[in-house]
Amino acid sequence: MTKFRRASRSARVLVPGAVAVALLAGCAQGSGAAESASPATGTSTVTGTPRSTGASGAVTPVPSASVPLPDSSASTAPGTLLVTDFGSDTVTFVDPELGATGSVKVGTAPYGLVLGADGRAWVATAEGVAVVDTERRERLALVPYRTDSGPATTGEYRGGGMGIALAPDGRRVYVGVNVPGGNGTLEVLDTTSLRFTDTVPVGRRPFDVDVSRDGAEVYVTNHDSFDVTVVAAGSLSPRRVEVAPYGTEGGLGSWLKPHYAAVRPSDGKLLLPFEGERLAVVDPRTGRTTIEPMTADTHQHGTAVTADGTLLTVGTGPIDPDVDEGPSLTVRQPDGTERIYPLEGPHESVAVSRDGRTAYVTGGFTRDGYWDGLTVVDLDSGDTRRLPAGSRPLGIVVL
Repeated sequence: MTKFRRASRSARVLVPGAVAVALLAGCAQGSGAAESASPATGTSTVTGTPRSTGASGAVTPVPSASVPLPDSSASTAPGTLLVTDFGSDTVTFVDPELGATGSVKVGTAPYGLVLGADGRAWVATAEGVAVVDTERRERLALVPYRTDSGPATTGEYRGGGMGIALAPDGRRVYVGVNVPGGNGTLEVLDTTSLRFTDTVPVGRRPFDVDVSRDGAEVYVTNHDSFDVTVVAAGSLSPRRVEVAPYGTEGGLGSWLKPHYAAVRPSDGKLLLPFEGERLAVVDPRTGRTTIEPMTADTHQHGTAVTADGTLLTVGTGPIDPDVDEGPSLTVRQPDGTERIYPLEGPHESVAVSRDGRTAYVTGGFTRDGYWDGLTVVDLDSGDTRRLPAGSRPLGIVVL
């Protein structure tokens, strides 16, 4: 039996004034405090050509900056994982059985990534979108944003790319660009010319970007403005849809904001989990939201959805340890039934193996710390094991 635990949860977790600023790491990645506290992370450095703040959007070609494989193999096996290393300005290739097998420098503080059918990975960094050939394991280019979001830095509120998605036909990449202290933008990258062609205003801190299955709409989940921006792919006209199942009281000081979304294959509605208690189901056509109960009772971030509509959601851990549950992975079937897999320590994002039997959950969350690896979850047995995988891994795809 499922139910909502607390109707007044928002009153418990809102924090005032200066305290809110100090605690907002609970809703973001890569806090500066966590960076300095972890000797494994070190100090991030800008690699390649410095980020341009001009409006040309010209591509910056770069030489290969890769760490070679431990053997002479030049190929990447199907099923290999690719993760973004927020703590070391790289992406890392991970064998699901053995761990990391090589890394490629991509740019400062990489966040989200998306994989194309041609084997190129598109990585949202603080400097621009990096293009990575996953077969040859090298960075092909770094395309600077049009949006001026300040210097390329690290830390949870750093400017630059966050969520990223690829159009179904592979012709456009859409990336949400964070502008510290203000509203962000959605930038549109032409994958043939490697130039940004358009910029669309969106909300604050665009954590996630998704595309409808037919490519007609783009959905930007804006963490700090309690909303999703629906963008028509043809006209690029934006429309705001508020998503706030707990209300917006507290503003930036609220924990109860949207993080990541998934597009439900059956009807194109957006699925946004909140606190292991509520699933906001948003119809992007009407802007209407319905709420369904969830059962993990934990602060939730990363999501993934399979072709049959199974939703996987990462629980990062409790807001209040006295009443909330710890880190977990929720697997929610299309009929609403859920299985909760407990996890050890903080996690952030999730991907699923091509056969649907294994989930891979990255360890780069930072409110209560982070760790340099991922958890492999056997979805049949519930068995879990930890695997070393880069430096504070956030985004993940299966090659």
